[in-house]
Amino acid sequence: MLAKLIRKLIDPFRRSIRNKLIFTMIILSVMPIVAVTLLAAENNRKSMEAEVIGTNLSNMKWTGVYLEDQFTLLNNLIYTVLISPHINDYLLSVEGSTIYNQFAAQKNVLDTLSNLFYSAGNQVIGAELYLSEPNKLFTISSSQYDLETPQRVPAPYDKLFEQQKDFVIQSNVENGQFQLIRSINRFENREKLGGISLNIQWSMLDQTLDLIGRGEEHKVLIAGEDGSIMYQPFGEEPSQEIMSRVQQMEDGQGYFKTPMEYVFYNTIDPVGLKLVTIIPTSFINKSAQSTMHFGLIVGAISIILSILIAIWLAWRTATPIVTLARSMQGLGIIKDTELVQTNRVDEIGLLESKLYNMSYRIREHIKTEYSMNLEKKTAELKALQAQINPHFLQNTLQMIGSMLFTKKPIESYEIIRSLSDMFRYIIRDPNDLATLKAEMDHLNNYLLIQKQRFSSKLIYTISVDDYAMNSPIPKLTLQPIVENSFIHGLENKSGEWQVHLAVACVQNTIRIQIRDNGAGISASKLSELQRRLNNQNGQLWTHGNRIGIQNVASRIQMHFGLAFGVSIESELGAGTTVTVTIPMESGGGSV
Repeated sequence: MLAKLIRKLIDPFRRSIRNKLIFTMIILSVMPIVAVTLLAAENNRKSMEAEVIGTNLSNMKWTGVYLEDQFTLLNNLIYTVLISPHINDYLLSVEGSTIYNQFAAQKNVLDTLSNLFYSAGNQVIGAELYLSEPNKLFTISSSQYDLETPQRVPAPYDKLFEQQKDFVIQSNVENGQFQLIRSINRFENREKLGGISLNIQWSMLDQTLDLIGRGEEHKVLIAGEDGSIMYQPFGEEPSQEIMSRVQQMEDGQGYFKTPMEYVFYNTIDPVGLKLVTIIPTSFINKSAQSTMHFGLIVGAISIILSILIAIWLAWRTATPIVTLARSMQGLGIIKDTELVQTNRVDEIGLLESKLYNMSYRIREHIKTEYSMNLEKKTAELKALQAQINPHFLQNTLQMIGSMLFTKKPIESYEIIRSLSDMFRYIIRDPNDLATLKAEMDHLNNYLLIQKQRFSSKLIYTISVDDYAMNSPIPKLTLQPIVENSFIHGLENKSGEWQVHLAVACVQNTIRIQIRDNGAGISASKLSELQRRLNNQNGQLWTHGNRIGIQNVASRIQMHFGLAFGVSIESELGAGTTVTVTIPMESGGGSV
């Protein structure tokens, strides 16, 4: 009795895909609502977190640049005094000169400090110069123009002598000022002769610090090398634990996260201070919480609507399938002996049996089309092999034209011969395979032309194992890879270009490595490229007027099997290494 009742309940769903689809869509549309709401809130929080991190890292970078410029300007003001001949004249006048000469030298030093003070702007409120040998302290400010002889080395110059430092920054938090102190050293032995300092108001940095202090809960400060707070224009003072972690961080830019806060830091060159911004995690979580509350309300409404929409969509979606199943009952394309037996008795079961034979015929058609497409791609590859990159050819011809007027005939002849050999190698033999020696000669001609074109900017080395030279390799395997190094890696790189090629025999294989110091490949692009290289299916890839690296990998696997091919390693900003693996010719030897 129970089994009969269950059969009656199941039978409508077993015989009708429409009923199955209605039931399934109701379940699938209702259950994910809560999950989607939770995921939306979490994704919103992560998105907000990524945006806050990215924005603050960028702001910290540019604020650090502006602060570096301001401190560099202050350092330059100090250097104008350090290189002044008046200081050297005064030091010389101390030893055995007349009182008149000493007075004149002192006046010149005071005038030099005065010029520094009045040219520095309103934010510099004083300048001092201390010389240890005559034990003199020169002081210039808006209310003081003085020369005195202190009883002992005044602060903060005593730190320069005791700690043997060349540079010190001292902060006076109460007055909102800081001192920028730099030592005066004897040129011959770096002996400290004294120091010069500027008294500066921290407020000169406020406009720059406003670039990152955009929130009421944000904390912005400048910390010293020991982790102490030197200046904090606004916000509550952070905990000692956070400042200790900031002190432990390496120089440069970065951030770290605590349970309650995000802490961003950046080292200010050339003074070694750290710019710090602290943002509470509640700033990010507020957005996620509002999304969660709104999502719960929307979720309840969505459940009701999703049930109605699921029924409507299931009905509309299943109707064409039911109609198609009924229509295919009249098809007489296949024989009954070709039907595949299936346990389903609904419309899908009928579609499975009828479409099986149709899929077989489609597969046969696809095989025919694939063969035709393979022949077409092969013809395209042959056409690509028969030509040289027009940009490379144009640049080479222009270079030859210039060399005819500026270089010796023998040098022009070498480039013309190399270009001629490249053409001869491409068109003389219709076969797709060549010896590794012939391929290396072709590559060497290409590099010789590039060396002439880029002169001392390009440095390349070639290391080969003679045992590998008779092994077969698809034509135009190595030169397109090196050409990619120039186009994608080295073309926009400043400084020296390096290309290194090494051919080595490893057991029964030949390993060819091509390494450059170019721009490198980002992690996402490298992952996608490696995926394509590892999933070759015999397809030939062609890109405009160049033979791509995927084409190189595909042809190697077509000739030698899936155990051989191309692999790539790269680091963004450091360069790229391409490794080509081919089998060794029988009898070639091994290492």
